[in-house]
Amino acid sequence: MFSFFSAIATIAYRDVLKLFRDIPRLIFSFIFPILFVGVLGTSMQASFGAASGQDLLTFTFLGVLAQTLFQSTAAGIISLIEDRENDYSQEIFVSPTNRYAILLGKIVGESAVSFVQVVGVVAFGLLIGVNISLVQLLVLIPVGILICLLGGSFGILVLANLNNQRTANQIFPFLIFPQLFLGGVFAPVGMLPLPLYLLSRIAPLTYAVDLVRGVYFATEGVQSSLVLLNPWTNLLVVIGMFLVFLVIGTYVFVRNEKNR
Repeated sequence: MFSFFSAIATIAYRDVLKLFRDIPRLIFSFIFPILFVGVLGTSMQASFGAASGQDLLTFTFLGVLAQTLFQSTAAGIISLIEDRENDYSQEIFVSPTNRYAILLGKIVGESAVSFVQVVGVVAFGLLIGVNISLVQLLVLIPVGILICLLGGSFGILVLANLNNQRTANQIFPFLIFPQLFLGGVFAPVGMLPLPLYLLSRIAPLTYAVDLVRGVYFATEGVQSSLVLLNPWTNLLVVIGMFLVFLVIGTYVFVRNEKNR
């Protein structure tokens, strides 16, 4: 049992260490979320915020916050394919290390990496006037952890069905980028044509984004028309998706590893 948790801690620590040793990656991990909040958020607020009576800057900030946690964790899990093919982590896959420990270690490590990235997003948001308090940020921490778990389990589900890095580089953007728009990261998705509405409701990121916004507005004591579902409903959906993705993805991944 000790070796199991030791493997989890070692793999998680390695992922965080890799982030801080890769300065260009650390810088670019801040740039895109900051651009999304700074450019899209401020432009939407200037163009539509006053007319609609909604704080669209904070709306965009919360969406990017959830998207960063989900996408970063999912991408980190899928990087296991590259780890299997390159550097010293090949030793992990040829060693007797428990495959469940590898996956759990990656989830923990990439969740920590995601929170490091979010620190920059939050700092920039406060700098440009996003309306969020310290108490609200503290309340959103457990929500963020849950979103990381959802992103990690989604990454495991995708990883389990991919064989090489080239395929991963082609498939992962196809699975993530549509969710940025269908999930309502940048714009409300309450009123969509039926085909897009259905796609939006099966996208995991939709519920992650809506959960963050729902919890935020709950702390404000208001009901916003920009929130799709009750936070408790989003919570149940996120937990349900997490469990389904984790069970199926882990089973397929471990089975494929045993057959190598």
